[in-house]
Parts: sequence; C-alpha cells; structure tokens
Amino acid sequence: MTTTDTGQNAGAAPRKTGKPGMLIGLFLALLLGSGGFYAVWSGMIFEDRSSENDPPVAVVPGLPDFAFVPISPIMVSLSPGTNARHLRFQAQLEVAKANESEVTALLPRVIDVLNSYLRAIDPAELEKPGGLTRLRAQMLRRVQIVTGDGRVRDLLIMEFVLS
Repeated sequence: MTTTDTGQNAGAAPRKTGKPGMLIGLFLALLLGSGGFYAVWSGMIFEDRSSENDPPVAVVPGLPDFAFVPISPIMVSLSPGTNARHLRFQAQLEVAKANESEVTALLPRVIDVLNSYLRAIDPAELEKPGGLTRLRAQMLRRVQIVTGDGRVRDLLIMEFVLS
C-alpha cells in the first residue's frame, strides 16, 4: 500500500536553513562594531574639544575662614502626655573667624533663647516628618537675631535625642 500526499507539502520547495541570513547579520554586526570603535578611537565622537585658547578651569579655592562655636548641651523636660519625657539637644554655630569671639561672648543669650524655644515647642511637632528641619530653621533665625545679622552662618545639630 502506498501513501499519498495530502497536498500540504505538494509542490513546495524544501525549507531553507537560514545560514545566509545569519552570516549577513554577523557581518553587519562586525562592521558596525568596528565602525563605532574607530569613531570613538579617532575622536570623531566623545572628543575633548578644549583647546589652548580656552580659559583655564577655575580652581576651587580653599575653605573659607570659619569656626564652630559649640553650644553646651541643653536638657528640656517635655509636657506630660507625650511618649518622650525629655529632649537632649546639642549644637554648634558656624561663624566667620572674625566673629568667633563676639558670638562666644553672646553664648549665654543664645542658650537662653534656645532653651525658651525648645520648652515652648509642641512635642507633636518633633515627631512629624520634616519637623527637625523646621525646628532647625526657627532656632537659626532666633540665634541670628540675638547675635546680630551676619555673625552666625549656620546652626549644626550635633545631638537631638527624645527619651
């Protein structure tokens, strides 16, 4: 008994294996890769275009003359009904070296202002996200008012512990 073809493969050419297409793809990949390498190597792309006539790059100067004036630690008792009972706070003031002795002489007033402010603050404010940033800005402004404009550049919080 002989089998007859059902007509699906009748008259169809045998299937190609795709080797020529793969060789063409490999050749194009090598050609494009080597062209990209040459473009980068020769400086056609990613070239340093600075020349001798360009102005020199500015050199970053050394650190400005500033000093840090430490503030003695402040311990504040918080109002009842909060999770924490005490706040321990310590900071340093960033000042110009020329103003260091003046700010040091005013430290008792600075500590008084910070102590008064920290006692008056609502403990819920301390637990909010971004609360410490707002607190720092408020304290810096108060310190700048006490010491005079331009004497204190920044307030750096060294310790802020709720216990």
